[in-house]
Amino acid sequence: MLLALHTRRRIVFISATLLALCLEASTTLSVNKATVSVLSPTPKEKDAAAEVARDLQKFHYLQPTLDTRFSGIVYQRYLKDLDPTHSYFMASDIQEFQKYQDSLAVGIKDGNLQPAFAMYNRFQQRMINRLNFELSLVEKHHLIGFSAPETLETNREHAAWITTQDQMDDLWRKRVKATELSLVLAGKKPEKILSLLTRRYQTQLSHLYQTRPDDAFQIFMDSLTESIDPHTEYFSPRVSENFNINMSLSLEGIGAVLQSDDEYTKVVRLVTGGPAEKTHQLKPGDRIVAVAQGKGDFVDVIGWRIDEVVDLIRGAKGSIVRLQVLPAGAHDEHQTRIISITRNTVALQDQAAKSHIINIQRDNHPYRIGVIELPAFYADFQAEQDGNPNYRSTTRDVQALLEGLEQQHIDGLIMDLRNNGGGALREANQLLGLFIGPGPTVQVRDSEGHVEVLGNPDNEPVAYSGPLVVLVNRLSASASEIFTGAIQDYHRGLIVGSTTYGKGTVQSLRDLSYGELKVTEAKFYRISGGSNQNKGIIPDISFPSLIDDKDIGESAQTNAMPWDSIAAVEYQPVTDFSSILPRLKLLDQQRTHSAPDFVYTNEELALIRDQRNKTLISLQEATRRAEQKNLDKQQLAIDNHKRVLQGLPPLASLNTKDDAENNDADTLGMTPSDAEIQKDGFLREAGNILVDVNQWLHPLKADAKPLPATSSTSKLLHPANH
Repeated sequence: MLLALHTRRRIVFISATLLALCLEASTTLSVNKATVSVLSPTPKEKDAAAEVARDLQKFHYLQPTLDTRFSGIVYQRYLKDLDPTHSYFMASDIQEFQKYQDSLAVGIKDGNLQPAFAMYNRFQQRMINRLNFELSLVEKHHLIGFSAPETLETNREHAAWITTQDQMDDLWRKRVKATELSLVLAGKKPEKILSLLTRRYQTQLSHLYQTRPDDAFQIFMDSLTESIDPHTEYFSPRVSENFNINMSLSLEGIGAVLQSDDEYTKVVRLVTGGPAEKTHQLKPGDRIVAVAQGKGDFVDVIGWRIDEVVDLIRGAKGSIVRLQVLPAGAHDEHQTRIISITRNTVALQDQAAKSHIINIQRDNHPYRIGVIELPAFYADFQAEQDGNPNYRSTTRDVQALLEGLEQQHIDGLIMDLRNNGGGALREANQLLGLFIGPGPTVQVRDSEGHVEVLGNPDNEPVAYSGPLVVLVNRLSASASEIFTGAIQDYHRGLIVGSTTYGKGTVQSLRDLSYGELKVTEAKFYRISGGSNQNKGIIPDISFPSLIDDKDIGESAQTNAMPWDSIAAVEYQPVTDFSSILPRLKLLDQQRTHSAPDFVYTNEELALIRDQRNKTLISLQEATRRAEQKNLDKQQLAIDNHKRVLQGLPPLASLNTKDDAENNDADTLGMTPSDAEIQKDGFLREAGNILVDVNQWLHPLKADAKPLPATSSTSKLLHPANH
């Protein structure tokens, strides 16, 4: 499965599968060497725009007014979506567009799309002009010299609009030079560089010449809807078809959620149990530069629109796709790496809960900590409707796993919800019942202010009442945040890890005469009254994370709906951790100060942030080679510091890292599965925190020895009766 997020920062090119031109786009104009159609909205698009305007005002949670103030917001968002780096439009274009600023959104109530199409047509002209300029430089058949002391600013989000053609040409000369230099540093031969860039720019041009009205319409409607919130989206018939395929989980691909990020396709998250996640190589924040089928040649996809890239990555089950990716935080193409992935579907069993036990020694005493990994909140609704008594669901599977762990006399339980992107709300509520019994779990507020309290109504006894930790990270979202928030509100367990995604809104799909509208209609609130929205769930004990919350998460989205609160509902907390939490944090800090994964993550974070802040890059080859040598030296030192702390031999160079990691299990004298658990320092620290809870929460005298191994049925925590 491969999901494409249609929250776009920039969408430029038409998919190769959508080549037919619409009859309404009949006027043409000459731009440099080529002729491109001037796009005009179709009657269907005009009607759809009016329907979207009506439905947004009627059904959206915020009930927006499409007035002149909102038009100004849409205008700025549309400019940003078209030209986020201020590298195409001239200052004269912006001055000309000012007349649309107060009317861009107002007009769509009557289906008036001419201003939006006028801006898009101008953008397309500028794009073709720049691509032809890039080709003219490359077609000189020589590389630009790399000895002059020049620099290029890569962060142009707030740069002033360019006023003269000479300034524009100089910027793009530097951009081509920077691209060529990065390929030189990657070891590419001059003839290969010229061939690659010629093919890249010609491909982008050919796609531009095939642009249709629905491309301009889609990007403007994205700008309109996402000016309200990032989860409200217009789906054209083509995009709607892809969305429905994605939701059915029947798509064969790599199991990744992607979105456009300037000229790149960025990985937002990986589907747990999917092919990409199983490789342990592709990471959130990585950007896809090129795609190859099996052993075939790579197809450069820089500048392609996201559905084109998705089409390339999709393929038959069992076939191999290779991705050339630029790691998160890297600046240019010479830092890319190649990842090979075997396509497959993500079956229910790949998403199913699974359990194991980790053993922790404390004061010469063994503790058995149960772990339940839960990648998603799932249910086989079809099997349930068919009356199959053995249908699979999150709650059923976890209950069976709990019974098995109890029989092994665990001393505590970790619910591992890292990378859990959500799923069935019903399952989140029912699963909570296994830990807290019947009671309220979440509140849902609609646009009219009506609040519905949801919960687990079953009177089944609590399935597990021992010490509990919920382990989360930035990719824990939606239903997993509802589960985590309720556990925290009830003080049923401790939340550890990094702040969660922060998606606390509810969407529904509405049919239109042309396409569909996904609209935010409600908002989730915790039983304590606070929203999960934007802030996410803040852990009781925080772990560092390499997932940058400036790139991933609700707070990273433009126009994300704010955090707020409503009245709390009545509920009975299970216990109170406030008196021991400072002590638990202190013990955690003492352990993690020298723990390999924590040391590595903090050092890697510092390096990534340092590199991210260096947005002014040198165009001198000698300078860049020296910078890369220093960067490699820093990276090697970080990797080796971690390996020494793990008791592993240091690497001679970064080139030996993959081979060394493949042999680490043998070096440690472990099976590969045991070595994988041993490497997960965050999971082990969660287990250590559970041991702390065992020793400090249990009502023993201050001078008592550590607790002996006991079953979790000893009721260290006593859930309240509801």
